Amino acid sequence: MKPTLRHEDIVLLTDRIEAAQRGATAIPKLTDDFPAMNLADGYAVQLSLRQRGLEKGMRQVGWKAGLTSRAKMLQMGIDKPSIGFLMADMARQDGAAIRTDDLIHPRVECEVAFITRTSLAGAQITREEVLEATDFVVPAIEIIDSRFSGFKFDLPSVIADNGSGARYVAGGRARDPRDIDIGTLGVVMEKNGEIVTMGACAAVMGHPADAVALLVKVLHELGETLPEGSFVMSGGITEAVAVKPGDLIMARYQELGSVSARFI
Repeated sequence: MKPTLRHEDIVLLTDRIEAAQRGATAIPKLTDDFPAMNLADGYAVQLSLRQRGLEKGMRQVGWKAGLTSRAKMLQMGIDKPSIGFLMADMARQDGAAIRTDDLIHPRVECEVAFITRTSLAGAQITREEVLEATDFVVPAIEIIDSRFSGFKFDLPSVIADNGSGARYVAGGRARDPRDIDIGTLGVVMEKNGEIVTMGACAAVMGHPADAVALLVKVLHELGETLPEGSFVMSGGITEAVAVKPGDLIMARYQELGSVSARFI
């Protein structure tokens, strides 16, 4: 699939997304004005947004897979996963206080993050190759924040919005993925001490490494590769949980320990 948007339209939509992210102001989904937008158009805007960040001195640390669990797809009314980029300034320390005044509708989801020791590329990547290329995995939570009004969007719009990426937190214990069965690991999310959701890592496309393989395949279609030393979020294990100032989120993983964040 090829982009259909003109260069000036890509610039216009990049301006809209960038302004919404910077000003924490909701905007209508992009397809309201550009109903013919396809997935390639969404990625054209996303990569334009990434390029602007790099030109401003931001440092890319990796990529993220999104909408990879059946629960998340059902929640958002979307039937295909997507990918987005991760910048260093999106990271927060385990247990950190995370501001909400610069976010629109923050929500939190549990994920497994992969840190690669070798690069990955191509359209035929397998789960086994992902595991072999992984140095270690850690538990993580992603704070997503769709810039679209009412948290309502379609796939081209959410791809352009960098998969609703906003913040992420890694913690717990680093483990060699060959030493544990990641696909069977359970996770429990607590909000202010109460369990709000739980799930198994198999919810992520059957195995989180399969989501990373899909991400590499999408990168291949975009003319990109996954470099060594990349930090890769493999996608939400459960539905995303809304947070507000005063909330404390704790995610507890089998074999991997816990990771937390509080919101102010």
